[in-house]
Amino acid sequence: MFPSSPLVLAHLLRRLIAACLGAIALVSIGVGSSSPLLAVSLILVILSGFGVILAFQCVMAARVNRHDQVARATGSLLLWSWFREASVAVKVFLWWQPFHSNRYPDQLPNRTDKTCGRGIVFVHGFVCNRGIWNAWYPILDRRKIPYVAINLEPIFTGIDSYTLLLDEAIQLMDERTGKRPLVVCHSMGGLVARAWLRAANADAKVHRIVTIGAPHNGTRLGNWAPQLTPIENAHQMRFASRWLMDLAEQETNFRRMKFVCFYSGCDNIVFPATSATLVDADNRHIAGLPHLAMALDIKVIEQSIALL
Repeated sequence: MFPSSPLVLAHLLRRLIAACLGAIALVSIGVGSSSPLLAVSLILVILSGFGVILAFQCVMAARVNRHDQVARATGSLLLWSWFREASVAVKVFLWWQPFHSNRYPDQLPNRTDKTCGRGIVFVHGFVCNRGIWNAWYPILDRRKIPYVAINLEPIFTGIDSYTLLLDEAIQLMDERTGKRPLVVCHSMGGLVARAWLRAANADAKVHRIVTIGAPHNGTRLGNWAPQLTPIENAHQMRFASRWLMDLAEQETNFRRMKFVCFYSGCDNIVFPATSATLVDADNRHIAGLPHLAMALDIKVIEQSIALL
């Protein structure tokens, strides 16, 4: 397996899950004995917190996208995307990432094996780890496609600080396969790939780059974060941030043509929706898919593998 930093996020998610279960247990024991109805109500409030936040994101995305050059999502489509994102988030944040992020180890051919095909390097997004790609690994294993998935940690730091980790993964995949890899990125991972290209002037080191819901031009959601927050990468992802503008100014048309950018009018994290596109790139709209669900969608998976 490609060496990675300690899975801090996995430990944090486990503690969060334990805290929520503890709160539910305390309510059940402390309140349930005297007022079962109140206990059930409090438990429902605890469990529905994420759903309320997600609904707020969907509503804000719909409002912002009214002024964007993307087909407006209907109310029923937004409701379906809310339900799908909620179900995917439970799987990703409560199961895959905290407990099964290393269930599928990296698959690299022996250095002497010259018959393998091109490999994939995975780059996850903000507050995630390699567990988000668990829907991809079995498909790649069956087709004997090599892959490496990195963990972007420390979690809250500048995006440029991740470029060395990505460079090492790409170099390792190139050495083992003898072919320039395909880089597949979700959300902030797309910005990590662009920062790496700038830092290493590495256009010749990569075959293509796929981004899925990447805030290439930032997201309005980031602008609502507290101004004094110490989270540097969150600041960099604000809509039209100085960091993003500097990044774009240093890119060539040739570099952007290497990108395939998946985006959606139902993305509840990156909006306006076309913020996930790049000029000169192969921009592909995926209707009705929210942010996390895009990374697990079979259409996105198959179209990405086809680029190999």
